[in-house]
Amino acid sequence: MQSILVTGGAGFIGTNFVYYWLDKYPRDHVIVLDALTYAGNRESLPNHQSDKNPQFKFVHGNILDQELVETLLTKHNISTIVHFAAESHVDRSIHGPDEFINTNIVGTHSLLKAAKTIWLDKNQPEHRFHHISTDEVYGTLKPNDPPFSESTPYAPNSPYAASKASSDHLVRAYHKTYGLQTTISNCSNNYGPFQFPEKLIPLTITNILDGKPLPIYGDGKQIRDWLYVDDHNKGVDLILQKGKIGQTYNIGGNNEKTNMDIVKTICKLIDKEFAKNKSMIKRFPKAPQLTGKTADILITHVTDRAGHDRRYAINAEKISSELGYTSEESFETGIKKTINWFLKNETWWRKISSKHLSF
Repeated sequence: MQSILVTGGAGFIGTNFVYYWLDKYPRDHVIVLDALTYAGNRESLPNHQSDKNPQFKFVHGNILDQELVETLLTKHNISTIVHFAAESHVDRSIHGPDEFINTNIVGTHSLLKAAKTIWLDKNQPEHRFHHISTDEVYGTLKPNDPPFSESTPYAPNSPYAASKASSDHLVRAYHKTYGLQTTISNCSNNYGPFQFPEKLIPLTITNILDGKPLPIYGDGKQIRDWLYVDDHNKGVDLILQKGKIGQTYNIGGNNEKTNMDIVKTICKLIDKEFAKNKSMIKRFPKAPQLTGKTADILITHVTDRAGHDRRYAINAEKISSELGYTSEESFETGIKKTINWFLKNETWWRKISSKHLSF
């Protein structure tokens, strides 16, 4: 039994990680620290009243509050930090980079300082600081380039990617300089339940259901490696259990697809849902299927994003060979699960969309 602190645990990947961890390790104590910015949703987490689940506790607070973090580490005898908390949307980083610098760089440094104070300065030998990062720190790939490996030089092209690259370097420095027991994972594009509807896959799903345009940047041929969120969590689990201190591991889904392919696949799958389930028409009367049209008529090309990386791809050989990682979901199985989740949880995505989807 151990106590772990999950920063950003009310966000998309963090929420899924909390469910994953409590299910697999029901005796562990999970403490979530989240500032509840626009992408954090307290209601996504299990047992909203923590007293009903003594293994889970939610703390509304900011990773920039070093004193609070130190208090949590001490009070709950926390031995592991899994650091998800981050500003993560590239478009938002282009419009307002300051928040990304503050949260992703200064916030990570604040956490590291707290961990050093409690774990190193007070001589707690067994501990782990695991930092969740992104493949975007590596920059962009040409069509025939090999996928990113852990030795690929950093070349971030957006303020978001630059802020995550900076936080990676800080984590590495705290290991090399002070001996903090750290690991880092750089993952490819995640998708699945609880994803905030500004991202490509949930935006496509929800816009189809509401008959809204499906915006495609440029020609739509940007390539991403898609990773189902619980496959990502499985990789993080393996790193925490068996990963080598001071090492970085890339976690990928081995699913390279263009943005246009993703959107067209979702269109076809939702068309099939409308065809086999007539109640869908009553639930979503603005969808194009109401008038006998297919979802792909909503596809709309828009001006490409500034500095838009053309291709990401992950080489996950290291985590596979050293830790035994394999992804369980193909894109075909994962995207069906994701669509079904959004169809079953309309109240969830409508509530947060109405509050926050404007910038």
